[in-house]
Amino acid sequence: MNITSATFLCSSQKVSQCPPDDRPEFAFIGRSNVGKSSLINMLTGRPGLAKVSGTPGKTRLINHFVIDDRWALVDLPGYGYAKVSRQERSGFSSLITGYILNRRQLYYLFVLVDARHEPQRIDLEFIRFLGTHGVPFGIVFTKADKLSQSQLHHNIEAYKQRLGEEWEELPQLFVTSSEKGRGRDEILDFIENCLAGS
Repeated sequence: MNITSATFLCSSQKVSQCPPDDRPEFAFIGRSNVGKSSLINMLTGRPGLAKVSGTPGKTRLINHFVIDDRWALVDLPGYGYAKVSRQERSGFSSLITGYILNRRQLYYLFVLVDARHEPQRIDLEFIRFLGTHGVPFGIVFTKADKLSQSQLHHNIEAYKQRLGEEWEELPQLFVTSSEKGRGRDEILDFIENCLAGS
């Protein structure tokens, strides 16, 4: 897939404020500071499309971007950031779960995890939540360039093993590096195949 246009559509504080159009939505979510904005910018080829911040927990709204007038890329708030207030954390939770469970346009959810770390409890809990509710999703390993190939392989295998304890079939896995452009074609081709089959 070659992206020729990527434009910001709107930000929503509530699911009810999300745009009413029928474009299929591919949403991106992960723990705060997992590299989500950098990945979105890399995928779209627009360096400033999603705001990259050194402050985790910056995305607090649902941000919609229209891609080639065919589909929407949705940037969801991060989860599990400790330095926002407990009240805000619960707000993120209701916003995230409200979108994931009630947004009929949601076609697929990309869950970002940092390839440098062992499986994190909060990520596993979130993935379990998706499975319980039958939400179609894949896992995107970010920051793959920060590791040697052997370390990367070890960490991904650890994730597969951990998931295999609960899942009969593993979700789709993508390995990415925003700095190197790794994984871009795989994710965009996957989206293209989804659109062709929808």
